[in-house]
Amino acid sequence: MSGLPVLDVEEQRVLGSLLEKQATVPASYPLTANALRTACNQTSNRDPVVDYDQGTVERVARGLRDRELLRIVWADTGRRTLKYHQILDEKLELADDERALITVLLLRGAQAPGELRTRTERLHKFDDRTDVEECLRRMAARPEPLVRELERRAGQHDRRWIHLLGPIPEAEAAAAVESVDRDTVIADGIEARDARVRTAYDSVATTYADQLLDELDELPFERWLLDRVVAHANGRPIVEVGSGPGHVTAYLADRDADVTGLDVSPEMVAEGRRRFPHLRFEIGDLRRLGRPPASSGWSAVLAWYSLIHLAASELPDAIAALTRPLDPGGWLVLALHAGEEVRHTDNLLGHEVDLDYVLHDPTQIATLVEAAGLTNPEWYLRNPIPTRSETTHRLYLIARTPS
Repeated sequence: MSGLPVLDVEEQRVLGSLLEKQATVPASYPLTANALRTACNQTSNRDPVVDYDQGTVERVARGLRDRELLRIVWADTGRRTLKYHQILDEKLELADDERALITVLLLRGAQAPGELRTRTERLHKFDDRTDVEECLRRMAARPEPLVRELERRAGQHDRRWIHLLGPIPEAEAAAAVESVDRDTVIADGIEARDARVRTAYDSVATTYADQLLDELDELPFERWLLDRVVAHANGRPIVEVGSGPGHVTAYLADRDADVTGLDVSPEMVAEGRRRFPHLRFEIGDLRRLGRPPASSGWSAVLAWYSLIHLAASELPDAIAALTRPLDPGGWLVLALHAGEEVRHTDNLLGHEVDLDYVLHDPTQIATLVEAAGLTNPEWYLRNPIPTRSETTHRLYLIARTPS
């Protein structure tokens, strides 16, 4: 084609929404005018969130039709209803991986490769961030480049990329500068990060148990949430992944839950077995969680601050691994630190460690659990408690498998 189309922000949102829905809900694509408006205005996977009225969406669609970037067609069956079908990918001759990246860049603006890998999960499966970077560089090397890499600025952990199909709103670009690349924690590889985490928790296991074994006494909200898990399970098996020294597992067991604790740290598992010898604790990786030995699945999988060292790009696979062994109607319960930051510490409870903590956006976590096939997510955000020396907001989320 001759010359890239220049899209204003409304045209970017309309075409990005059509590209996304064509891939994620093909059964209802092309979209009606009302469905297109809903897609443009949805609050997840959109930045900024907008509130277009029907007239705006139809006006933009007509303009895109006149520029031969969109077709307006009649529904094949039922009432004669106008529907909207994008042809931007045909005009740009996009491969599947390029199409996925352009879609997310149109909908969310400037992003780092790690963020793009996470946010394209439902559109195209990239094996790792290197695959994303290769695709971006291929698009940047076209005779008419589709994307461009931005310079790294103060406050950024990684360079970000933008599409070249039109302007990015100034406020959005400024926000992108302050955003964080949550994949920096695996810059030297997943195995190296896993080794650091295991070594850190092995070294602090006894001190951790001594200081935190009674922490739930000071946390009424957390007790309320855990009591809900027990009531939901109603005697069916529960697993706590990342159980540490076992105090949360013990809390559930004291309320007659059939619960197993699982942790990657052998020393943490040893602490749990020593302090609660009547309970089951096993060494294991939450990313390879199996089903309970005497049941078809878990009634609840509890990941209580056990995902806090994972990169953003690892979360889709981790959440899927925790979801697969759930029974129909089972609950996935997550506890995380909320925020836009990666924190490093070299001291934990007086022990020398090398740990990174990843803080996550609540709406992004809710989107990921829905992408894993879970339904009706509910999430709670708790302020830090100064008397406990907490410095982060706490995110708690419950989502269900279909019954």
